[in-house]
Amino acid sequence: MRKTIVGILTLGLFALGSGTAVAQDNYPNRPVKILIGFPVGGLLDTVSRVIGEKMSAVLGQQFIIEARAGAGGSLATAALAKSDPDGYTLMMVNDNHALNPHTMKNLPYDSLKDFAWIGFVGSTPLVFAAHPSLGATDVKSLVAIAKTQQITYASVGPGSASHLAGEMFNAAANVRLQHVPYRGGAPALTDLLAGHVKTMFLSPVIGR
Repeated sequence: MRKTIVGILTLGLFALGSGTAVAQDNYPNRPVKILIGFPVGGLLDTVSRVIGEKMSAVLGQQFIIEARAGAGGSLATAALAKSDPDGYTLMMVNDNHALNPHTMKNLPYDSLKDFAWIGFVGSTPLVFAAHPSLGATDVKSLVAIAKTQQITYASVGPGSASHLAGEMFNAAANVRLQHVPYRGGAPALTDLLAGHVKTMFLSPVIGR
């Protein structure tokens, strides 16, 4: 039986899961856990809390967000794969769920066979942000600066969408921004705001 997973992709967000538990007439009759594979305060955490609050209101049970950061989200995914396939442990994932099998060896789960999609959650673009101290006013000026000095860019981890976006930018602009990987978007953004890293491709979360 396939395990249950809720998931989102940074550039196309999805929910993943098994239909067997959801089909039960009395589901849910106890609190439901939603795992996220990155630190609290990032995109996955923010979206999960919004979704969890709405699901709690509709289904009448508490949806608890639990962060298990590390290894590009694979630690939390491995924990999900070992959980009971009863619908009470879900997971919100991003693009790393699709990328990890191509960038990591010996994952303790099969990204396709061990999980099932629940539904589409949402999507968000990546935006290119730079710290004011860099002195860049647009992409053209940033490229000019990058050709004369070393510029760093943060990502949410090796093989992530923000990492790949940086490498694509390097190739397109013929520059070499220095990759600085983090365990998640929140600590990366914190260091960007502090000026410890100079640029970042990030997913904006806009309140309405």
